[in-house]
Amino acid sequence: MLKKREPVGFIINPISGTQSKKKLPDIIVKSLDSKRFEPEIVYSSCPGNAHKLASDFLTSGLSKVVAVGGDGTVNEVASALIDTKATLGIVPLGSGNGLARHLRIPLTPEQAIRNINNGRISMTDYGTINSIPFFCTSGVGFDAHIGNKFAQMERRGFFSYVKTIFNEFFSYHPQQYKLNLNGYVTEREAFLITFANASQWGNNAYIAPTADITDGLLDVTIVSPFPKFVSVDLGLRLFRKKIGNSRYVETFRVKTLGVERANEGYVHFDGEPCTMGKEIEISIKPLGVNIFIP
Repeated sequence: MLKKREPVGFIINPISGTQSKKKLPDIIVKSLDSKRFEPEIVYSSCPGNAHKLASDFLTSGLSKVVAVGGDGTVNEVASALIDTKATLGIVPLGSGNGLARHLRIPLTPEQAIRNINNGRISMTDYGTINSIPFFCTSGVGFDAHIGNKFAQMERRGFFSYVKTIFNEFFSYHPQQYKLNLNGYVTEREAFLITFANASQWGNNAYIAPTADITDGLLDVTIVSPFPKFVSVDLGLRLFRKKIGNSRYVETFRVKTLGVERANEGYVHFDGEPCTMGKEIEISIKPLGVNIFIP
């Protein structure tokens, strides 16, 4: 008698990144261990739908759910799995793939799916910003502004992201923030503030090079206003894991952090923008999600 295969849910975001998704079902079927697993493949249809599909998989009894897309898709799927025994798989097909790169998950679909076959699992932290979960990075300031602009673009991909940065960089104005660190209140004018669970935004841009996704802490990176001619140097430091060495950058680690600003505005969580009020609460949730790793 043949042993019944375990179902594995795959949630494909058809518009993530720039790669064609037409061959993905065949790749999934061919790459997944057919003796042990049986794929159940669905497509997300709109923002928020991947979260619902993941929740439906859980309700039907699946314990392995795979996000096929970028960090935004991963966020939606993982948000449905937090604080459960289910395990998240990642097939990175987004513009930046920050969480996958941090975890060293292969960037080709075939290898990423074989990573799931291997069955290595890590319990990892996740963060929250005003109770909204994030798994890679969240932030306020310029990166949130760019996240909003990028979300409005029809064409995705790395070069579209870089183009958006150049278009917005010279007109963006730093803001004033009040930070509450366990009762210690301080103020900073900042170009951006990133709250990092993982080490990078994506595309190997390391905004928090020493971040550890299992240490129960968030790495906070504050970039102060800087002369425009310094931007090239800061950019190089990002990709060389040296951003913390700049005189315009301050870093520290926290479990919780309060941020207050003069007006409501954009924030991002895993690259996805939304509007929040003047007061923002950020915290870490230790070891709250299981993820397949290499």
